[in-house]
Amino acid sequence: MYPLLEIDKLHIAFETERGQTSAVQDVSLLLNAGETLAIVGESGSGKSVTALSLLQLLSAKTARYPAGHIWFSPDGAARTDLLKASQQELQQVRGRSIAMIFQEPMTSLNPVFTCGSQVAEALRTHERMDTRTAKQRTIALFERVQLPDPSAIYDRYPHQLSGGQKQRVMIAMATICRPSLLICDEPTTALDVTVQKSILQLIRQLQQEQQMGVIFITHDLGIVAEIADRVAVMYKGQIVEEGAVDTLLQHPQHPYTKGLLACRPALYPKGVRLPVVADFLEAERPQPRPAIIEAPPSHPPQNRLLEVDQLEVLFPGKRNFFGHTNTYTRAVDGVSFEVWEGETLGLVGESGCGKTTLGRALLRLVEPTGGTIRFRGQDIRQYDDRTLRAARKDIQLIFQDPYSALNPSLTVGEAINETLEVHGLLATRRERKDRVVELLEKVNLRAEHYQRYPHEFSGGQRQRIVIARALALEPSFVVCDESVSALDVSVQAQVLNLLNDLKAEFKFTVIFISHDLSVVHYISDRIMVMQKGKIIETGSAEQVYHHPREEYTRQLIASIPRSGF
Repeated sequence: MYPLLEIDKLHIAFETERGQTSAVQDVSLLLNAGETLAIVGESGSGKSVTALSLLQLLSAKTARYPAGHIWFSPDGAARTDLLKASQQELQQVRGRSIAMIFQEPMTSLNPVFTCGSQVAEALRTHERMDTRTAKQRTIALFERVQLPDPSAIYDRYPHQLSGGQKQRVMIAMATICRPSLLICDEPTTALDVTVQKSILQLIRQLQQEQQMGVIFITHDLGIVAEIADRVAVMYKGQIVEEGAVDTLLQHPQHPYTKGLLACRPALYPKGVRLPVVADFLEAERPQPRPAIIEAPPSHPPQNRLLEVDQLEVLFPGKRNFFGHTNTYTRAVDGVSFEVWEGETLGLVGESGCGKTTLGRALLRLVEPTGGTIRFRGQDIRQYDDRTLRAARKDIQLIFQDPYSALNPSLTVGEAINETLEVHGLLATRRERKDRVVELLEKVNLRAEHYQRYPHEFSGGQRQRIVIARALALEPSFVVCDESVSALDVSVQAQVLNLLNDLKAEFKFTVIFISHDLSVVHYISDRIMVMQKGKIIETGSAEQVYHHPREEYTRQLIASIPRSGF
């Protein structure tokens, strides 16, 4: 084993209108061949900036390197300082000696080229391989990364693949030239736990076979326990702690690391307030790890708020020669359940199982094709447009991606105010503004945020803004669609605490949709498990999480990254 990569006292800064802003300060790391180094930290800690600097992928117009070296030695002999390499030298390194898997495969893959042609391009560029041979090797690698029907996927476009399949294509693209170093930048953040587990196993297997060095960037310490040999923890652009994975996770020394470990919902029963990183950074002495205790049994109220009976949502598939649809996809297939007033009902399952479609069908944002939805005893499917518009005041949705849910041309204050105007609430603009400021403060934002635009906020802050907008109308029923899935563990804890606080204050009922059973278990009274459009298991949060009846539910739980370390 020899040193593959050595980062020596690296500083990275960016030129802004207000001068130079430091992003990474005095970072030093060592990675040996065949080793996996995890870099852990919240958004903005400098993880991705450090990784992008290895391939000089930061904007040349704004990125500056005041000090430091990045030594790369693919064969253990000659060393190259990547910060001083020419563009021609970097072109030879990128994709061939150092490859990168990005967080979002949909934006990393070119939508106008087939998946196969994009992967084969690396072989044609770096190994001067002819088209036919490149195609054969690409298809063989597609089979190796467990893509179904590799020959067909070679000719498919990115939008025709699921999230997990697109990520496998990205892994194939990154590893097809057998690089010495593989950089994985949050490659499993938005994936289901089962898909995530298979992706982690695949990366580990390819790494061992090809003796690659791997830098794995994540904010999830559970994943680190599954894949890494060593861990470096980043906070505000600096490495605050580094060590062997078992030692660091079992005996963290820095308050920031202790906070990241303590924020995970899997450690706490329902009703216990989750700690956040700030609690540990501000404390004068380390806080003890909480004991895991059984949550008290919950007793649902007697009033039914929502009754769903044999609900169906069909999406048209293939058409025949005459343009008539002859196949349909059953996204929601004969689903029946009840929701009690004041409860939180968790809905869990893998991507493509129909969770989001079901949630949107309840609000008629997707039109059901069969069944009934009774809200307070009235069938929502029978509402005309005017009645439905009035009913939406009482039924709200918190979207998964808060950035795309907010209009970038409106300030956040205007976005929330628009909701009040549409439904004719409050008489004057001044009253509405006062109400918006009150809502912003309830979600731990400030009055001056009223005039700011969505791009000026972090992901966690944008999620709070979307929550404030949903609660502006004081609904009695809220659907949360993957509302914490892509958030850092500490920000996730803040948002879950906020939802619990607001639920206690406003007394609304929640359907909480997620693919993360540990989060659903923490926040829910009952859990429904969905598979292929059907509800296959329902029960109390404790029963489903600790004593699942169905094999599919057991697989979901077994795929959760180990949290006990």
